[in-house]
Amino acid sequence: MRKYLLVCLVPLSILLQNCSGNANSDDRADAADKTAGPALEYYTEDDFKSLEKFDSHVHLNTDETDYIKQAQEDNMRFLVIVDDRPFGVPMEEQQKIVVKQLKAFPDQIAYATTFSVDNFDSDDFAAKTIAYLENSFSNGAIAVKVWKNVGMDLKDKNGKFVMIDHAKFDPVLDYLAKKQIPLIGHLGEPKDCWKPLDSMTFHQGYYRSHPEYHMYLHPEYPSYEDQINARDNMLAKHLDLKFIGAHMGSQEWSLDELADRLDRFPNMAVDLARMSNINYHAMKDWQKAHDFFIKYQDRLLYATDVQVGESKEPEEMKKRSHDSRIRYWKFFTTDETFEIPGKDSTCRGLKLPREVIDKIYRKNAEKWLPGV
Repeated sequence: MRKYLLVCLVPLSILLQNCSGNANSDDRADAADKTAGPALEYYTEDDFKSLEKFDSHVHLNTDETDYIKQAQEDNMRFLVIVDDRPFGVPMEEQQKIVVKQLKAFPDQIAYATTFSVDNFDSDDFAAKTIAYLENSFSNGAIAVKVWKNVGMDLKDKNGKFVMIDHAKFDPVLDYLAKKQIPLIGHLGEPKDCWKPLDSMTFHQGYYRSHPEYHMYLHPEYPSYEDQINARDNMLAKHLDLKFIGAHMGSQEWSLDELADRLDRFPNMAVDLARMSNINYHAMKDWQKAHDFFIKYQDRLLYATDVQVGESKEPEEMKKRSHDSRIRYWKFFTTDETFEIPGKDSTCRGLKLPREVIDKIYRKNAEKWLPGV
């Protein structure tokens, strides 16, 4: 029997749940229309399949094709991202899988490569890294991902943590900027990572399973501020580098802090693979969350960070992936009320205008990921 699995780094259990009995939906819709202006148009749930969409953050760790075929049915293309992580499918195996799938589905997927830092202390680190990346580009890669092992695992020969603004990365980043190849950065972690489990807003499950990355348990490691400052220093040194901050740039906790970085670095965008935090912002201050998406509509990319591996029930996996896409779609396109599991509270959908939805779901990916 074939086996497939859909595993999400943000568990599907915290995805939006549609809440019935929304008596004030029409009144809110009228109010939103008056605020936004009469010329704006909106999508409905029925428009989901008709709109071509793009998920900018997927991990495809299987040779099987059920997830891809469901994405085709949902009119959803996606970017497969390869990570240099010490657990799960090894980096080279991830790369082999995506190259094979890219050949079979060239119109459905794109992929972002990565590079190893195992030889960081060698004198030819930059040269070998660039050569490796060039080979990946020849196999179809359109972007490069750097993972949180830079800043949270990697140490130099003197035992000092290496951050992304280290001078040894400069030739690699200069090369990417010159070639106009975007860098996707999972640098740092959610701010929850530096809190005890019972004080976290979300993410308890991940850090319970990966205590090695629960920085509250490792005060000797670089701080949250160290991670963000290193990322900012890197961007200040490489202003021509096109940069996509994965997981809302690890600033999911504060729309103000994220807005400050987007204002400061015009070549920075972020993917939205922190949906639970977006829901939370909508719960706390709907107008502020809505206005953030309007103001930065050119800098936000729809993303899920879903991991696709083996499972015994491919049809159930396909249904879950479809249902989660519908929930996200309804959150962005309607002003329905949604429950936030674990929070004993609800949030209201952002009901973004069609032109904003078009950008978040497709046009921004085409802009920030040349080759899509």
